[in-house]
Amino acid sequence: MFWALSSFFLLAAAVRAGDDPKSSKAAPLAPPEAEIKPIAEFFHGTRVIDNYRWLEDGNSPATKKWVAEEMAYTRGILDPLPGRERIHRRLTELLSIGSVTPPVIAGKHYFYTRREGMQNQPVLYVRDTSAPGNADGPDRVLVDANQLAADGTIALDWFQPSQNGKYVAYGTSPSGSEVSTLHIIETQTGKLLPDTIERTRAASIAWKHDNSGFYYTRYPKKGDVPAGQEMYNRHVFYHELDAAPADSDDEEENAQATADDATQKNAHPEDTHPEDNDQPIFGEGRDPEDWPNVQLSNDGRWLLITVEQGWTKSELYLMNLKGGTPPTRLSTGKDFLYAAEIYNGKIYITTNEDAPRYHLFVTDAGNYERESWKEIIPQSDAVLQSASVYGGKLFVQYEQNASSQLKIFDLDGKKLSDIDLPAIGSVFGTGGRWNHDDAFFGFQSFTVPPTIYRVALKPVADEKTGTEHYASPTLWTKVDAPSIDPSAYEVAQEWFKSKDGTRAPMFVVHKKGLPKNGRNPTLLTAYGGFNVSLTPTFSRTAYLWMEHGGIYSVANLRGGSEFGEDWHRSGMLDKKQNVFDDMAAAAEHLIAEKYTDKNHLAIQGGSNGGLLMGAMLTQRPDLFRAVVCQVPLLDMIHYQDFQIAKLWIPEYGTSESVEQFKWLYAYSPYHHVKSGAEYPAVLFMTADTDTRVDPMHAKKMAALMQSEARNGTSRTRPILLRIESKAGHGAGKPIAKQIEEFTDVYSFLFWQLGVKP
Repeated sequence: MFWALSSFFLLAAAVRAGDDPKSSKAAPLAPPEAEIKPIAEFFHGTRVIDNYRWLEDGNSPATKKWVAEEMAYTRGILDPLPGRERIHRRLTELLSIGSVTPPVIAGKHYFYTRREGMQNQPVLYVRDTSAPGNADGPDRVLVDANQLAADGTIALDWFQPSQNGKYVAYGTSPSGSEVSTLHIIETQTGKLLPDTIERTRAASIAWKHDNSGFYYTRYPKKGDVPAGQEMYNRHVFYHELDAAPADSDDEEENAQATADDATQKNAHPEDTHPEDNDQPIFGEGRDPEDWPNVQLSNDGRWLLITVEQGWTKSELYLMNLKGGTPPTRLSTGKDFLYAAEIYNGKIYITTNEDAPRYHLFVTDAGNYERESWKEIIPQSDAVLQSASVYGGKLFVQYEQNASSQLKIFDLDGKKLSDIDLPAIGSVFGTGGRWNHDDAFFGFQSFTVPPTIYRVALKPVADEKTGTEHYASPTLWTKVDAPSIDPSAYEVAQEWFKSKDGTRAPMFVVHKKGLPKNGRNPTLLTAYGGFNVSLTPTFSRTAYLWMEHGGIYSVANLRGGSEFGEDWHRSGMLDKKQNVFDDMAAAAEHLIAEKYTDKNHLAIQGGSNGGLLMGAMLTQRPDLFRAVVCQVPLLDMIHYQDFQIAKLWIPEYGTSESVEQFKWLYAYSPYHHVKSGAEYPAVLFMTADTDTRVDPMHAKKMAALMQSEARNGTSRTRPILLRIESKAGHGAGKPIAKQIEEFTDVYSFLFWQLGVKP
């Protein structure tokens, strides 16, 4: 059989050449044979056969047995590959380069996360700003998730301090599941309050100003909704702290009262579900797929509820907390996106309503008439991404040609200043408060590690002319990367034409002086969906690739947000094929420009990008030597029936619709594996506790492609499946697991593209 023989020769060669085989135990010479159990279904008159539906049941003994055998085969291929230990050592150095986030300002405190060295999870720190001379005080560890599990698999998912920073609500989850449990910690003492709330995935929190409680989002318990609906029905509730002490001017007195109360409550642990008595605020009777978020106005009077409904529509609801009125819709109900912030009785609304690159309006809180909105920042050539009120001014983030811009406006929409950025790159977060004169932003690029800058929001007078201007940002903190020399690399942005003539950009990064010889090993990645923009980021692992003469390229495809809502909509629903055509054109551009050829070109993508990889694999297998397909969507006929995938119907469509079935079936990768085709080498990657994209996609696709190869109907290179245990979609994955994962990825790519480790 072609598969068995080719696998034997590849494995034997790898073992002979390898410098670090992990085991002398004989590895399987071929992947396990997944039993064919055909099931016929009819979709609107179209008969569809699925031979591997049984693999969708991850808990069945048959599936578990097949997975165990599949993992043994994969390890038998990857573990003996040459240079694997050298790759592992270098990745350990690269991934020990840490991370940092811009601080969240609350009262006299800065809250931010940092990960250093081999810490598996970021640590939440607090820094006080009341030190003598108004200098920053020392950092204190507030929450260290690394202490919660020896293997680092419990993650800090999110955090939100109260208005004055007295308390911090935060969420943790195990094994990358993202199914958070909410906890509350007292900032001054580090004492945990007894209030613990489960089912708070990606929770949105709005604290009352007196610290007596907060508005928040959570999901239902099993039994409260029909089976299968527990991952939907996200509603807004109000939680009052258990016997929360009234605030006084003495913070130590407040802290001691809180600590005493927590001690008393912990002595009576029988009350383990405090959320059962929480007041429902919003969500009852609405679409189960609605995704509400909450925020409170600076005067504490107005609760703003932003309801996301897919990636093309959102709604704004306003609740007068002092007037006791229910949430009332503020937006127009049209198919547009809205975001807002309330300051001093005014609502500042960012929207793409009749402006695909967004514009900014202002209106009075309590006035629900659309005619009262006043445009203060019109649409421009750049995409307006967000507008926040910091220090009584509008702190506005833009994106142009997949690179970030920051600007300061007054509250009437007059531009006051551009904020200088260090290079072409990405702002990855901002932090500020309406009553603070400082703001922060994070910046990174392909050659700049994550760095945090502080911006003074008060202008200063020029000593000579007396004219006022805004000072340049100052460094607040940065991530050190001593093992990398960024000056040795160059970044270019190039443009290519897609199949229909649409121009799209891509970034190309490599060592300076690298010749265009038409055979450089090249790794191309992209995403193309869900209004996500791929701007320049600091990829630690890409340096391993580039250090060995590789080219790293990021393509900006339709479906993203790089050029506004028109760009997004031209890559979704019935226009999804545009994304795949863009990706093929990006690959062809790299070949035409003599960067590489099809024998030295690999592609990599995850989640929606994993769907992209599957489409490239089945539509253009001739273009690539290797494909890394991570946590992918591949069976687009059944995708909406698993995990939280119903949330993505507005982006993809559903096979339950006659028309939408036609779109999905036309490109669904699982349904387009062809007998007799020659495919690139493929590494499918998934995780057993992924609560976003079900592992069944990768399992079924691997089984199908391996079956075609085994039966001799497809001349193919190795098809491997890697399933991570105690891991999810990617969020919260500990560094130790990341090192092992990327060691497999780059060992596979080096092997397939002929790169010497």
